Amino acid sequence: MSPLLKTLENEVQIVALLFMAAVYGLRLVWLFRFKSRKERTFSEGKEAAGIGYSLLNIAMPWAVESARKKLGFYLQFVIFHLGVAAAIAATFIIPYAPRVFEVMAVVRLFQVMIGAAFFVGLMRLFRRLKEPAIRLISTADDYASLVLMVLFFAAGFLAVPNAYRSSEAALTAFFALTAFFLFYVPFSKIGHYLYYPFTHFFLGRTMGHRGVYPIKRGEKREGR
Repeated sequence: MSPLLKTLENEVQIVALLFMAAVYGLRLVWLFRFKSRKERTFSEGKEAAGIGYSLLNIAMPWAVESARKKLGFYLQFVIFHLGVAAAIAATFIIPYAPRVFEVMAVVRLFQVMIGAAFFVGLMRLFRRLKEPAIRLISTADDYASLVLMVLFFAAGFLAVPNAYRSSEAALTAFFALTAFFLFYVPFSKIGHYLYYPFTHFFLGRTMGHRGVYPIKRGEKREGR
């Protein structure tokens, strides 16, 4: 292992992780400055049930109209984020638990997830470039985030076997991209996941209080 790769896998990753944690910590401090007010209306439902439904809604495609009508896009979402999870896990397994990737079945599983996410990333990038409506609302950060994710998946796919002699260049690229992401993500659209639990908690509490969440299948609303 070259000194550069060893440094990227350890010291650089630790510094980058601490930086991201510090930025996220400051964001959370800022976020909690805004106090939410509870509903003043009479309760029509259960807030706890609404919160649970809202937080788990991401795993219930049948409950979201866009996912029901375009199941393919939902499957792309699942594949893409499974690939993200696998690639992030690999950044910890390779330096701190390398024996995990001595099992070829595990290596192949990670490569399938990361490789599938790579192709989904390409599809998303192509769609963003092709469709005028999406192109109109896209920013430089949208394109940069997608391109970087595609490169990250490509490097991760090649790096997962963790063979220094045959793939040191891929490992170096993989950990260099990881470090860059840790600095870049808090300031990019990719950082949206930080707000997911908070936004869905407050939305679920409000909708649960009003009796809107959880939505029952086949339930008819007044005026429809």
